[in-house]
Amino acid sequence: MTRMQIALRAVVLGLGAVVFLFPFYYMVVGSLQASPDTSVAGAFPSPGNLTTQNYEAINSRIDLLAGLVNSGIFTGGVVLFTVVFGVLAGYALAILTWRGRGATFALVLLVQVVPFQLLMIPLYVLIARNYGLSDNYLGMILPFAINSTAVLIFRQYFLQLPRELFDAARIDGAGELKLLWRVALPLVRPALVTAVLLTFIGPWNEFLWPFLITKDAAMQPLAVSLANYVTNVAASTANPYGAVLAGAVVLAAPVVILFIVFQRHFVSTDVGSAVKG
Repeated sequence: MTRMQIALRAVVLGLGAVVFLFPFYYMVVGSLQASPDTSVAGAFPSPGNLTTQNYEAINSRIDLLAGLVNSGIFTGGVVLFTVVFGVLAGYALAILTWRGRGATFALVLLVQVVPFQLLMIPLYVLIARNYGLSDNYLGMILPFAINSTAVLIFRQYFLQLPRELFDAARIDGAGELKLLWRVALPLVRPALVTAVLLTFIGPWNEFLWPFLITKDAAMQPLAVSLANYVTNVAASTANPYGAVLAGAVVLAAPVVILFIVFQRHFVSTDVGSAVKG
């Protein structure tokens, strides 16, 4: 590759990065402005127009720490259930041989086309009225505890593993759970990271179900608290535009940070090194 080609590729990648990063930059800058400026010039405000008062206004009206804790418990519970079930189901569908495996996999694919909103009313009746789990973390977590996308991710990664690894371990007397824990899981760490990241985004940004199942403000996750703030309070502030953007930054920051920290594992794989060993 010539220097001209390298320079051209760098320019194209740089322009692409600017296009994708500019909305995030504009969101952060807009959240720091004391006076709203929705024009293009607002992307480059004067230092005198920058302040943290929008974030201070949010923190004074809602308990950010409580919202973060509620979102963390809600999201963490969903991620835990999803990963555990996804690993077990994906391993069973990819590695084990049993009657009905194909039909079960077809059902997993079928679940992908059923929208969650279609199940929301029966789920609410079941969880809120029958089980009495309103204003309860378990009531928020249960509808999202099983994610068919995670099952598909783990199944595809497990299918890429050489069968010889499992046959050799079985000859040594290893059971299926030991095979899963000692052989399969260490080789599908990218799948674990992928499943965690994709699962994290959903419940962290989820508004409708927590809004329905929680009436106590102390139990509401951050997405619901910020939505209530934007609807009821932000419009009456001096800079409603900045208040909305500040809420968006608070909600988006953990997801962006999580992806930046784990992006290397998100795109890597250790299957090749395992086969060579």
